[in-house]
Amino acid sequence: MLKTTFNISRMDCPSEERMIRMKLEGLTNIQSLQFDIPRHTLEVYHTDSYDNLLAALSSLQLDTKLVSSEPTDMVSIKDSHRQERRVLWQVLAINFFFFALEMCTGFIAGSMGLVADSLDMLADSVVYGLSLFAVGGTVSRKKNIAGAAGYFQLALAVLGFVEVIRRFVGHGETPDFHLMIIISLLALAGNAICLYLLQKSKSREAHMQASMIFTSTDVIVNLGVIVAGVIVYLTASKLPDLTVGTIVFTLVGRGAYRILQLSK
Repeated sequence: MLKTTFNISRMDCPSEERMIRMKLEGLTNIQSLQFDIPRHTLEVYHTDSYDNLLAALSSLQLDTKLVSSEPTDMVSIKDSHRQERRVLWQVLAINFFFFALEMCTGFIAGSMGLVADSLDMLADSVVYGLSLFAVGGTVSRKKNIAGAAGYFQLALAVLGFVEVIRRFVGHGETPDFHLMIIISLLALAGNAICLYLLQKSKSREAHMQASMIFTSTDVIVNLGVIVAGVIVYLTASKLPDLTVGTIVFTLVGRGAYRILQLSK
């Protein structure tokens, strides 16, 4: 295994990072990419020669220079992968627990907001599960995982919109605002913990970035359901719950789009 470091002086923002990832994704000898945008450096863990890496980076005309290339053991990479797996298992367990809790209480409370949030939690659980298979894989494999997760979330968004429309036309009763608020507060705490764990890992891998996008969206969703529960209490109407359900699935669809962009 080799660790080759490049200085890329014109790599100033995430857009250049994305260009580089796209350029290198077809190279099968890459094991890991570590970007440091403020310092304009890229560390590539790979097998075989670095010649094809340098040629690919130079073609982007970002003023790429070879800094060093040296053998490295697999210990640091394995430690990084072990940490990623541990974090993903933790957030997977939290999200699947809240998926089951919100789905059950959502039907009991008659809340479309809780049901929508539970499906979003299920989407996250699938993302984290898929991401576990991506840890240690090639760059292209990680991008494929992120793309699959994006399409899955998009499908859930479409199903959610269909259910919201069905309830808008007369099906369903006014939801139980007590359950809406209490369960959403618990889910908010769970998502805050997940986001903290993911950000603490400081991983720049595509599948881990996808996971953080999902969880950031969930925090907004939880707050929306809490607000809807308060408005349901004040108005005794189901419309606030259906409105937040619509907003939730819009956010789910937007998150899916961002994931699909990240996977390209």
